[in-house]
Amino acid sequence: MREKLASIGDNYWIEDDQGKRIYKVNGKALRVRDTFVLEDTSGHEIVRIQERKLSVRDKVTIERDGHTAATVYKALIGIRARFSIEAGDGVSMRASGNFVAHEYQIEREGRTVATISKKWFRVRNSYGINVAQGEDVPLILSITVAIDSLT
Repeated sequence: MREKLASIGDNYWIEDDQGKRIYKVNGKALRVRDTFVLEDTSGHEIVRIQERKLSVRDKVTIERDGHTAATVYKALIGIRARFSIEAGDGVSMRASGNFVAHEYQIEREGRTVATISKKWFRVRNSYGINVAQGEDVPLILSITVAIDSLT
């Protein structure tokens, strides 16, 4: 995944470990709130990622097929930024680590479901996402985009 450098109209590709483009993150420019759409290579929307304004703490919702698939919340206080994730099916996850450096993990019930790391790449402004076997890859990628938009 490429690290975004600006917040208006960000578009970037997510590639697999072979360098093949698998998803596009389409940043919608000139909106009141940050909106990103995760699309397949044909341009079909898979999930919509939207920042929710006017709430006590920063949050981003991830919608799939018109339903909330997850909500990502930024911690209210703390030295290190932390995020809690409420999946649409009621399952809670959390993300912890160094978000600015793209060195963190997403956990569910004490089990790591994804590891995000910039250390794996020498290419500037790139980082990797290792998703555990059997996990919902588009959802995990969307959570990563949401965290990226909140940091």
